[in-house]
Amino acid sequence: MENFTQTLGAGPLLGIAAGAIALILILVIRFKVHAFLTLVLVSLVTAFATGIPTGEIVNVLVSSFGGTLGSVALLIGLGAMLGKMVEHSGGARVLADKLVGAFGEKRAPFALGLASLIMGFPIFFDAGLIVMLPIIFAVARRMGGNNVLLYGIPAATAFSVMHVFVPPHPGPVAATELYEANLGLVLLIGLLIAFPVWYVTGYLWGKFVSSKYIIPVPALFGSIDNDQPVNPPKASTVVAMLLLPLVLIFMNTGLDYLNAAGVVNADEQVWVQVLTTIGSSPVALLISVLVATAVLGHRRGENGTALEKVLDSALGPVCSVILITGAGGMFGGVLRASGIGDALSDSLAEVGLPVIVAAYVVAVILRVAQGSATVALVTTAGLMAPAVLAGGFSPLQIAAVVLASAAGSVFA
Repeated sequence: MENFTQTLGAGPLLGIAAGAIALILILVIRFKVHAFLTLVLVSLVTAFATGIPTGEIVNVLVSSFGGTLGSVALLIGLGAMLGKMVEHSGGARVLADKLVGAFGEKRAPFALGLASLIMGFPIFFDAGLIVMLPIIFAVARRMGGNNVLLYGIPAATAFSVMHVFVPPHPGPVAATELYEANLGLVLLIGLLIAFPVWYVTGYLWGKFVSSKYIIPVPALFGSIDNDQPVNPPKASTVVAMLLLPLVLIFMNTGLDYLNAAGVVNADEQVWVQVLTTIGSSPVALLISVLVATAVLGHRRGENGTALEKVLDSALGPVCSVILITGAGGMFGGVLRASGIGDALSDSLAEVGLPVIVAAYVVAVILRVAQGSATVALVTTAGLMAPAVLAGGFSPLQIAAVVLASAAGSVFA
């Protein structure tokens, strides 16, 4: 690609980009083509349309796909394993019961939402909600069973907030990779905004909507006591397992800033290099999964094949989203290689529209059009990444763009 010079002007390039987005929406909405196949096909068509040399197209597609998955697949896979170990051990029920007991029955909706926020760090939205639903229904029945929305909305919103704002969930991980953001910084800011966003859109909204629409708790699930492990972990153990990767990743982020400030020297001090490696996101999650396997598996009497099957069952559901994420990186690679990214960056500068606003608006449009938060976020990041990379933004600003894109992807 070093010898490739784009001869098309900004107008035609932006027209091709608009056509590519339209084609994605038509294939997904009208013809129900799988998002992975759609993104691969549109990437190929866009590469031809923008005049990328035919002999280089496959290299651009494959290298962009592989470059994105290099870290993304590790983070998503290890995060899913950690979540599965917590889920399988009965940690969700233990944590929910502990928080409901601590906050009291009158604030049970708040406690269930808070438990879902904590569980939502490693567990994906749909899997987490499925795990929590029997617990939500059981608590709602115990409190009188007069309105399922009062207990369900705060919990569902909590999983949604964590899923869209906080790594290692696929959307924010992919956007972090495509925007070349600092994952530790994205994680820190995502956690800081998660609670107030949930409190307003989940807890307060849940109280309001449940007062207007009375929906009794449905007779589903029945008693779940028999489905729970006989020796679940303590609530403090569950919290410790979820805090471990956060502490390690934040240690890495802190060392990076200390190194930049000259307080430590990562080039000369071996202990800094070791701690930085341990705190890198893939290694931190790997350590956390191994510790969770020992604490939530072996110490509870589960060993060998049974434990292997638990971990293996975590990977199947995430394969699709991993491939979609890689295909989103492929689309972004084509946009960069073709010059569309530079044209978009120049156009935004001329119009005076801040990149952070543009990223949010694009994510909103894609979410409303096709319904998937992950697809909207990955596609937005692929489209906007060249403009972000060319903007000379600080790490904090790039992290803010990641979260703005995430916010747009959960607009509706």
